[in-house]
Amino acid sequence: MTFPIRSAAVATGGIFVFARILDKIRLDAVGALPDGYHVGIIEGKRTFDDRLCRFLGVDFDALKTRVLAGGSDEEVLDWCFSVGGKPDEERIEIWNGFMRKRGWNDAASAGLQSQKEAAGLGHRDDIMTFFDLFDAEEGRA
Repeated sequence: MTFPIRSAAVATGGIFVFARILDKIRLDAVGALPDGYHVGIIEGKRTFDDRLCRFLGVDFDALKTRVLAGGSDEEVLDWCFSVGGKPDEERIEIWNGFMRKRGWNDAASAGLQSQKEAAGLGHRDDIMTFFDLFDAEEGRA
């Protein structure tokens, strides 16, 4: 069985994390979001959902409403660009680099280690980023 949420490394319009967040929104709407997963903004925490919305200049609730109205990932991304503006290639490159390395020798390293241990993966030295952790937990690595 394929895990129902795509890897954070899947790019839509060249942007990492976007497809993953759309999957979570769609699954949550039909009550199929796997246990332990959250969708949206968590008060006082910087989540990937929060960071993506800030990067694209859109409100999470507005994004959720647009996703649930239907359309392809690319159509939803075009809507985001029309609302928040389209980042140029350099900003997308910086975003992708930051997100791909999140948890590796940065302010989120302790949180990554804590989540690895909670998942029973604390011994895995090959899991160095949150992308790695997601893929390991979801059977892709």
